[in-house]
Amino acid sequence: MLALTSNPARVHELRAAGARPLLGNLDLPQTLLRLAGLADAVLHLAPPAATGAEDRRTANLLRALARGAPPKCIVYASTTGVYGDCGGARFDESRLTAPGTDRARRRVDAEQRVRRFGAEFGVRATILRIPGIYASDRAGGHPRERLLRGSPVLRREDDVFTNHIHADDLARACVRALSRELSQRVVHVCDDSEMLMGDYFDLAADLCGMPRPQRLDRVQMRQLMSPMQFSFMSESRRLINTRLKTELGLRLHYGQVADGLLA
Repeated sequence: MLALTSNPARVHELRAAGARPLLGNLDLPQTLLRLAGLADAVLHLAPPAATGAEDRRTANLLRALARGAPPKCIVYASTTGVYGDCGGARFDESRLTAPGTDRARRRVDAEQRVRRFGAEFGVRATILRIPGIYASDRAGGHPRERLLRGSPVLRREDDVFTNHIHADDLARACVRALSRELSQRVVHVCDDSEMLMGDYFDLAADLCGMPRPQRLDRVQMRQLMSPMQFSFMSESRRLINTRLKTELGLRLHYGQVADGLLA
């Protein structure tokens, strides 16, 4: 297994995990030349850059891959933010994207590039749309850190539905997507829970024996948060994960966040 990284400090960590590290930077196309014809399967986890309307990192990667024999499959880890605010609706992968932020629009651009690459070169292209990732051993991945900071949440009448996936289940989904015969397919990688954001943090506080967070209205929250932070509290949706279970054949280890938060 090969692992592309732009950070030389991660080389030892990747080797220890059983990967062969390759140094390259998706923002610098000239560093990606040796990727051509190197892999049969590609798992693309890198997020877009923080600015711009397009995802040039994905464009640079695909251009490098196209220089040689293309891989048999490519799996792109996108986000559920591509749907924008859905007013709490429950839906599957057939829903059209409607990104509400530049960050989400860059993700849509990346998805489209990956799917066009698959169609042009006969490559199995799979898009995984991923919500909030959590795990106790993941940096910033457990709500206790936010609870310790005393960060408030929205009051119930203003609250939004959020979706979650434990990092271990996400990793298993990525591996399955690389081996399954899915082409030009989108899959929601989320667990079975349907929770309002405030309820999620209340649950985490109860499980950790910590005080529940303060509840504020939208006007108060907007004054306390950056526009990016507040954007996560402005979109509400409930994702159906049938394809994850039937087409990827994944049996979730942590079907509910209560199970995963205790893991």
